[in-house]
Amino acid sequence: MTDEFIPKGVAHVDLPPGQTTEVISFLLLPKLSLLAFTSAIEPLRIANQLTGQKLYSWQMITEDGRPVRASNGVEIGATCALPEATIPGALFVCSGVEPDTVVSDQVAGLVRKHWRMGHMVGGLCTGAYALAKAGILKGRDFTLHWENMPPFRESFPDLEPLDQLYAIDGRIVSCGGGSSATDLFLRLISERFGPILSHSVLNMCLHPVHRSEEEAQQSSRAASLGTRNLKLLQILRYMEENIEEVISLDDLAQRFTISRRQIERLFLTYVKATPKQYLTDLRLRRGRMLLAETDMKVADIASSCGFESANHFSRRFREKYAVSPHKFQSLRQG
Repeated sequence: MTDEFIPKGVAHVDLPPGQTTEVISFLLLPKLSLLAFTSAIEPLRIANQLTGQKLYSWQMITEDGRPVRASNGVEIGATCALPEATIPGALFVCSGVEPDTVVSDQVAGLVRKHWRMGHMVGGLCTGAYALAKAGILKGRDFTLHWENMPPFRESFPDLEPLDQLYAIDGRIVSCGGGSSATDLFLRLISERFGPILSHSVLNMCLHPVHRSEEEAQQSSRAASLGTRNLKLLQILRYMEENIEEVISLDDLAQRFTISRRQIERLFLTYVKATPKQYLTDLRLRRGRMLLAETDMKVADIASSCGFESANHFSRRFREKYAVSPHKFQSLRQG
């Protein structure tokens, strides 16, 4: 365990003395999100500081006991290696980019074993990949970072992540990463010690408000586009949800009872692109994500993203990213 000190501060929250220390273990995977990890661990440290008690202790576990490099290049030291780790309480898997490549059988096995022993198991950012490979998410509420949801669905078609900040389903907890980890841990602190301490931790973090788990991960499309035009918002959502289908301007006009000219005008005014340009870009971004995060074949990716053929996808991909899909995939994998 870490032999962390309890720093002294001006702010203080009274709790009855002699509180039991809860040990939380963080399993750090290569390329993890440092933002998600620190957003989880800092509320624990602040809770200790505010009360002057060791309410929480934590340890950082890596597979081999050596430091792990986060997605931003920062190295994080390990308390112990996975095979030698003693994990008495909750276990949180901290992951980040390229999650499908860093969850080994050893990691999945540890998660599965810890769950079967009756402990809390969690995933931060893309940590849900480890929980999914451990086979403990069937029929459970869970989430992960919105960027990784499409490739996750391809890898685990029988699992459906929730589009929300965090999820608590009994002993399985998860969050989308980033600052949502703070919201999750504020909730855990509140459940154990009450709202006064959790709100004080929130203020120390300069976190403006404790967001509920049901809130969406991304800001509203209306806010980002600067319009609340319902027809446009419905069309954009339809495109995203049916990206693999043939979508024509005539189909959109008929489906949403709006003229072709009105659709084109709305797109040029608020999206700054034609409907066709927007849809093609949407498909290319989805394809790029699947190339980076899955082992799917290029032809299968082209089909799942709505391109006429693998050649059509490859041509458009090269035009946008100056590299072929095959080359891009090999660079990401090796």
